[in-house]
Parts: sequence; structure tokens; C-alpha cells
Amino acid sequence: MAAARVLSGEVAAVIAFLEPHDPGGTALDRALLLRACSIAGVPLAPNPATADLVLRGLSHGRTAYLLFNPVAGQGDPNTDLALIRSLLEPQLLLNVLLTRPEVDPAEQTRELVDILQARPQGEPGSVMIVACGGDGTVSAVAGAVVGTGIPLGVIPRGTANAFAAALGIPLDPAGACATILAGHTKLLDAARCNDQPMILLAGLGFEAGMVNRATRELKTMLGPLAYVLAGAQQLVSQQPFAARIAIDGAVTEVQATAITVANVAPATSVLAQGFGRVIPDDGLLEITIASPASRLQGLNALAALAASAVVQSPTTHPDLLCLRARHITITTDPPQTLVIDGEMLEADPVSFTCLPASLRVFAPLAAA
Repeated sequence: MAAARVLSGEVAAVIAFLEPHDPGGTALDRALLLRACSIAGVPLAPNPATADLVLRGLSHGRTAYLLFNPVAGQGDPNTDLALIRSLLEPQLLLNVLLTRPEVDPAEQTRELVDILQARPQGEPGSVMIVACGGDGTVSAVAGAVVGTGIPLGVIPRGTANAFAAALGIPLDPAGACATILAGHTKLLDAARCNDQPMILLAGLGFEAGMVNRATRELKTMLGPLAYVLAGAQQLVSQQPFAARIAIDGAVTEVQATAITVANVAPATSVLAQGFGRVIPDDGLLEITIASPASRLQGLNALAALAASAVVQSPTTHPDLLCLRARHITITTDPPQTLVIDGEMLEADPVSFTCLPASLRVFAPLAAA
């Protein structure tokens, strides 16, 4: 039934030349369709003149594809999605795609990108992709959008929401939607780690262990405090490892407990703060290497990184080595688990390459 499809959000506009005595339909059918369009805010064209106006408006309108993760965060997904739709649909032609546990959001996004890029060149109107979920969902969607020129909107709905926090995107749905509708975009770097996109950061050693300990159940119970507890547990068990680091032909060998390579990171991502802040659009990756000899020195190094983030200036702590590079390769002994944008991987060696100005994101204007 057409009315049901309108109410489900599948329809951007209805063109129906409804004749009072049309034998193909009943008065009840027409009334249901009219009522459905009124409830859903979908334009209805009952004659050729209004159909032409509707089609012209659609061709010049903005279309958004929202990938919504219903299991992210602690809020009610139905309530959150209804709010987002009420905020975006008056100004955007919104198409909602729900992520599914058995399908990688990156794969869903790549299929969508392929469809959008197959459109005829010069087709009027503009299109965007919006990711709504935690950092895992946002990173997966963003990784599939890198290099396409399609702008990305972000509606954070996770535990840490590091990507949104780093760019100053409001953490509430209303503020995030307002940022998207305002239309201001920033051109950011992205990166590749071996053959995988990286949007936020990657960690070897301490960070990988901390993320692995912060299970979904723990995050559901404690929220952001899950990472604090997991970090305290990891600090006790973390063992040093040998690392061989190659940058632009120069090789450095160190004993480390943590290596973090960051592209985008907020101040709360403490292990990325060797320079005081991570610059997301400088064409370089920030590398922070921690090599404390004891747990006490490890705590001191973490405190030094946190202080650097507060004052936004590089740390001078003797157990921290801070570098910037476009390309870096790391080999560890023994091999270390790697975390990339919250996902755990096994890889050794690992190579990182910055992809300058490859991701366009809706974000607030920078403060003057």
C-alpha cells in the first residue's frame, strides 16, 4: 500500500493524479494516502502542474543517506531516530539505512557510494552521507567515504564519541543535526594502516590492551568510565616490547610500553597528546612513544600527556618520544596486538600513510 510506504519513510514525494471517480481506487484509499502524506510531511502532487514543481524542488534539494546504528549508546534507538528524522527531514530528503550485526557498516557504505558515484555526471542536487552511532560506526562509514568527495555528517551516539569531540561537533542529536544543516564543512586528513582505513588513531601495547578490556558490557554499565577502569587494569599487566620504527628511511629502535599513531583525537585520548593536541588537517600523523621503566614512571608519563593536552603544548617528559610523519612503519618484538579506531587486529609489521585532505566533514566553524 502506498500510504504504508509513505509512513515508513521510503518515499520522498508522491505524484498521484487522483480523480474523484477513478475506478482504480476508492475514496478510502485516497483519504489514507492524503493522511499519510500529511503525517509524514511528504509532498503530494495531485495534478501535472504541482508535479512539475515537486520534481523541480527534488532535483535541486539535498539528499542525505543516514546510516543509523540502533545498538550504539545507551539511549532508546526508536526515540533517537524519530528525533533525528524530525530535525533533518524538513530540509533534507532523508533515506535511513539501519546497520546490521551481520554486515560491516563499511561494506554498506561502499555499496551506497558505488550507487551514488554511478549517477550521471552533472546530475542536479547534492548528496551527503550521515553516520549515527559510536566511533566504530563513524570510523567505518568515514573510511568508506574517504577520497570520494561526498561530505560526511556525524551524529554521535556512542560511549566515547572521540571523533565528534575532536572536531567540536555537538554530542547531542539536536546540536549535531543543526551542524549538518548549517552546511559548513572541513577538509580533513585520513590515513591507511596496511590496507585498512584509519580515521582516528591506532595503538600498540597499552592502548590496545585498554580497548580490549573495555568490553561492550562494561561500557553499557559504566559509560566513559569503562575506559578508566580498563586503563587501570592494563597499567598493572602491560609488559614492555622492542619496537623498530622506520620514518622516511631513518630507523629508530626503542623499548616501549605504548605506541600511538593519531590522525584525529580529542584531548581525552591521552596517549595521543605528545604534542599537546592532534592537528587533523596538517598532512601528518602524530606519533607518541611511551617507554617508562616502571609502573610509577608510566603513571608519571600519563600525567605528563594529560597536562600537555590541557595546556596544548608538547610534553618534555624524558620517557616520551613525539614525532610527526606522513609515513611510518613499526615492527615489534614480540608482536603486539593493534587497535585501529577501536577495532582489534593482529598485524606485524604495521605501516601507516597519511592521506591529506581526503575527507570532508560537516563541522562547526572554528572559534575566532
